[in-house]
Amino acid sequence: MFTPLNAGVVVAGLLLTFVGAAVSVYAVSLTGFLIGAGAGYLVAPNLAGLIAVDGLVLSAGGVLLGGAVGGFLAYAGLSFAVLAIGGVVGGFAGRFAVGPLYAADAAGIEGTALLVGATLAGVAVGALFGFVLTRTTLVVSTAFIGAALASRSLTPASFATAAEELTVQSLLFDPTALPFLALFVLGGLSQLGLFKFGYVTKLVGILPGARRWTAGDDEGASS
Repeated sequence: MFTPLNAGVVVAGLLLTFVGAAVSVYAVSLTGFLIGAGAGYLVAPNLAGLIAVDGLVLSAGGVLLGGAVGGFLAYAGLSFAVLAIGGVVGGFAGRFAVGPLYAADAAGIEGTALLVGATLAGVAVGALFGFVLTRTTLVVSTAFIGAALASRSLTPASFATAAEELTVQSLLFDPTALPFLALFVLGGLSQLGLFKFGYVTKLVGILPGARRWTAGDDEGASS
């Protein structure tokens, strides 16, 4: 069912996809909020036996608190946030790359080690790119996360399943699926065009707080 929550997630995804890096301070904060909200949603069920609160209220509180913490940390530490966001996307890419090999040996220790190793390697590479190529990493990461949300490859239901089953399996999706791939490519190209044709400078001059960090170069972010 397409609810107001789903609609809001899609709208947030579209904004991240097409203008994320151009308004970096907002995009990073929004991405931090979404990641924090997702983490809060996953953690909330584990607190059900410790806090005498209705499950729905507890989940909502977890989402709001996690989102607030994630958004604040992202805004307060923009440079670190880009590394973290790059690491999340890199970890997903590493996990997806070895997925078929893991499936072939799902019960084997070697397969599990390969999966964990590839995921950690992806996190490290993504974080490294976030440090060395700040703007490029932000463009790719916001387009990637935004496209996943806008194409509904990731939905609130995905996070609900992950929370119930205590696994990230439901958060994994096929990045070669056409809807996601089309949005990802178009969004990345659109964002690169905003920088190339100078629209970022105009946006930074209009939006309050955007001058704090414009992600205008690839020499590392500064706060």
